[in-house]
Parts: sequence; C-alpha cells; structure tokens
Amino acid sequence: MILVFCAILLWLFGWWVNSRLASGPYADTPTVRFLAPLIFGLTIIGIWELTVRGLDVPLVILPAPSLIAVRFADSLPILWADFVQTIIKGALSGYIIGCGSAFLVAIAVDRWDFFRLGLLPVGNFVAALPIVGTAPILVMWFGFDWHSKAAVVVVMVFFPMLVNTVAGLREATAMQRDLMETYAATYWQSFLKLRLPAAMPFIFNGLKISTTLALIGAIVAEFFGSPTLGMGFRISTSVGQLSLDMVWAEIVVAALAGTAFYGLVAVIEKAVTFWHPSQRG
Repeated sequence: MILVFCAILLWLFGWWVNSRLASGPYADTPTVRFLAPLIFGLTIIGIWELTVRGLDVPLVILPAPSLIAVRFADSLPILWADFVQTIIKGALSGYIIGCGSAFLVAIAVDRWDFFRLGLLPVGNFVAALPIVGTAPILVMWFGFDWHSKAAVVVVMVFFPMLVNTVAGLREATAMQRDLMETYAATYWQSFLKLRLPAAMPFIFNGLKISTTLALIGAIVAEFFGSPTLGMGFRISTSVGQLSLDMVWAEIVVAALAGTAFYGLVAVIEKAVTFWHPSQRG
C-alpha cells in the first residue's frame, strides 16, 4: 500500500506542477506547451507503475510500464519487421492510393454534377460500413499478404478524403468565382489559382483524419488473415499466449507511428497553408 500512497502523492505533485505552468506568466510559450503534456504523460506512467506493483496486478491483467519497456527493448527486430509489414507496406501504400484517388475523384465530382449527385450518397453508405465486415471480404479477394491490408486502408480513407476535398473545392465564394470569370479565367485557371488554394485546409483535414484510419484499418485487417508477421497478427497471437507485455509493446509502436504520421502531415500543412488564419495564429 506504500506504493499506492506514493502514486497518489505523485498525482497531486503532477497536478500542482501543471497547474502552476498553465496559470503562470509563461503559459503561452513553446517551452510550457511542450512541458505540460510531457509532465502529464510521465505522471500517468509513474502512477501506472506504482499502482500495478503496489497492488500486485498480474501480468495478464495489466503489465507494468517497466516490463513493457524491457519487452520492447528485447523485441526490437520483431517489432521492426511488424512495423514494416503493417505500417510501411499496408498502411502507407493504402493511404497514398486511397487519398490520391479520392483527390482525383473529388475533382471529377466538382466538375460534373452527375458525379456529385450519384457518387456522394453511395460514398456515405460505403463509409458507414463496419470495417469488421468489409475486411474479411477484402482479405479473401486480395490474399493474406499486405495487399489486402492496403485495400482495406483504401476503402477506409477514400470517402473521408473525398468528402473533405469536395467541401473544400466549394469553399470559394460566389463573388470570388465571378471575379475569376470576369478575368476570363478558364476552369483550370480558376481551379489552380483560386479554388485549390482555398480548399487546402479541408484537404489537409482529410489527410490528417486518414492517418488514424489508415493505421486502424491495416492493424484490424491483419486479425482476419496475415502471414506470420504484422502488428495485428502479433497482437492476436500474443493475446492467445497471454503475453500482454508484447501486446502493449505493439501498442506503443502503433502509437508512436500514428503520432509521427499525423505530425508529419501537420508540418506539411503548416508549410503549405501558412497564409491561412489557423496557421498564422
């Protein structure tokens, strides 16, 4: 119980430090914005470690962070092979194909109204289908290797990207479009110089949403058939072996990959849409 009491003290100390940082004179500085979530995260991990050890929680229920770190360090070759199979081959390839094709289809939808009237309602229907229902079908169609996982990712990211891009291409006001017509601009001149820049915040919103969907789709698809590697395969087999520390190690890899993926897209967005009020602050 001493460790549990220490966990409570650690929580109170972390709360006090973050409260001082959030209400202090430097609350809006980059240093405080970096330190506040870091301290909060470390506090949570510390409480987790102390509570699990203080209450003697079994490994099969919840492993301590130190055990997860040891398993992570001991399993780097396996984790790297799973990362390449799931993230690089499955998620990234599906993300590029799905978002790229959605962007091209969005241009067609914006250009011709019959596409908008016919495709978007179907897209809303397909987007509402549960992944646990479509993933087994795509795995049977495309095989058990990474190609089927990429296909699942394409289905998951296509319509969110399509809807956001179509909404962005319609963001330019009627007055702005009339001005381009006054200048005798063609459709493609108006598209490149007015409507595409105005749509960039929406496009990047779709890209950021799709980063999370791509990882979820690739990992979930591996539960329905995979070669002897991959993050979803490792999680399912490790659960069957009651190796929960390996499961959490894979979760850490997925979390780090998802954060890095989202952060990369956000950095590109900041460089491309530097003129937008949301980026100027």
